[in-house]
Amino acid sequence: MNTILKTTVLLFAIAFTTSQTIAFSNSNDISPLIKVLIVVTSHEKMGNTDKKTGYYLSEVTHPYFKFSEAGFAIDIASPKGGKSPMDKSSHDLKDKDNKRFLEDKKLMALIENTIPLNKVNPDDYSAIFFAGGHGTMWDFPSNKIINDITASIYEKGGVVAAVCHGPAALVDVKLSNNKYLIEGKSVTSFTNAEESAVKLTKTMPFPLESKLVERGATFKGARMWQNNVVVSERIVTGQNPASASSVGKAVVKLLTKKNNSK
Repeated sequence: MNTILKTTVLLFAIAFTTSQTIAFSNSNDISPLIKVLIVVTSHEKMGNTDKKTGYYLSEVTHPYFKFSEAGFAIDIASPKGGKSPMDKSSHDLKDKDNKRFLEDKKLMALIENTIPLNKVNPDDYSAIFFAGGHGTMWDFPSNKIINDITASIYEKGGVVAAVCHGPAALVDVKLSNNKYLIEGKSVTSFTNAEESAVKLTKTMPFPLESKLVERGATFKGARMWQNNVVVSERIVTGQNPASASSVGKAVVKLLTKKNNSK
């Protein structure tokens, strides 16, 4: 009887230990260490014209896959929430990341059911990334929720990033010292020359390059349509669609370095 009892107790102990290990392992998987918030526009009309606009597809997909391949968790939000409008001119299926994203129902659900920004808790994120597209020029600037979330993420040591027209989100962000986030920083965006080349200067509510300089930033533009990324402390900006993948890489590098230094 003693041998049988000992064996029973041993088996019970092994089973209990195993179940506890599994439970502990699962609890660790619930909340990834690094989480990034991608923000896209809710605006689909180009100023007072009938021309449609929205987010630029590759400026979402290229950074998205850089973040996901690094193992980061990703949410997608927009000022209004729900389905974000895509700039149809960016619907390029020859782009492998675009095709991969558009053909994945789970990923498309993220862009068609974006989180309203007023439901976002900035404490949940290590970085915020603003995708471009001309729509951002209307609903990113002067947006109190965007300003508050961005300042909060930056001031707790997070990364702020944007590409092309996405830096429109940064023009009115002020920190707790009442200074503009980009004051004294180096940044880039879709340039005045590029805006002129696509014949939309007069349609835009303001010239983005000029507004960033007005806010105290040092603007670092490159030749039109070239890949150009500027990293200034924990602010990462890219000039145009050709820069989107490189912006994603730069964000991954900053977050990985920060995480490894803990």
